[in-house]
Amino acid sequence: MAIDFHTATVPTLTRALDQLRQILAKGAAHAEAQGWDPAVLLGMRLAPDMFPLMRQVQIATDIAKNAAARLTGTQAPVFEDNETTFAELDARVQRAIDYLRSMPVEAFAGAETRAITVPTRRGDLHFVGLNYLFGFVLPNVYFHSTTTYA
Repeated sequence: MAIDFHTATVPTLTRALDQLRQILAKGAAHAEAQGWDPAVLLGMRLAPDMFPLMRQVQIATDIAKNAAARLTGTQAPVFEDNETTFAELDARVQRAIDYLRSMPVEAFAGAETRAITVPTRRGDLHFVGLNYLFGFVLPNVYFHSTTTYA
């Protein structure tokens, strides 16, 4: 059975990012209702060695947009990681969603077998498209989205 990689990628990641926007809206509303400085909430982390909320959002959007680009053999837009407010994070997530939605179905042809290299601080990770999407992209986007919620 063949997998439609556009359908497996774009709607799935778009839904996760749409949910991330909802989490950010709730966080902003909660900070306002409590009279908190939103920057405090954006800088919170679950544990001392984890990234703060703001960075979790940046990572989730980077993984999502880079996935679409890598699976289609194209170049992803670069986001500067300079957001400091809920509104700026929301705009970043929306830019990632817009980019995902701009990807044509035919661009994903052959994505399941495309060689993918992901540079990391510890060295490059090598995948084929199928393993990259289901074993790296989706788990990581869900993790960072869930961590933002938490």
